[in-house]
Amino acid sequence: MWGSHDSVLARLLDIKINNGTIPRDWKKGIVVAIHKGGNRSVVKNYRPVNLTSLVRKQMEHVIAGYIQVWEDRDWLYEGQHGFRPGYSCESQIITVCQDISDSLDEAARLDAIITHFSKAFDLVPH
Repeated sequence: MWGSHDSVLARLLDIKINNGTIPRDWKKGIVVAIHKGGNRSVVKNYRPVNLTSLVRKQMEHVIAGYIQVWEDRDWLYEGQHGFRPGYSCESQIITVCQDISDSLDEAARLDAIITHFSKAFDLVPH
């Protein structure tokens, strides 16, 4: 993906991504509350911002570049809604609801497994 004139950092990120290893410090972030406006004593007037390392942010841009290439070449499964422009949790829910509706209209058998993980996003290593 990188040409011979690209930075050492870009090559390092490419190697790290291909090896599937991410240094522990790149995974850390500091969450700070940023005041959006209004009464400073009201919690909902703040938004959380995760401050991460510049190297991690660069790595995220590299990964986004890979995903964009896959998107442009139509390599991604149409059911993949995460991390894609124009797709979201809402578009995934709409797709699932449409699939259920189509199965009911056709009197087709439909099997579904629905799971709920309490505080799932709290358990994901960021």
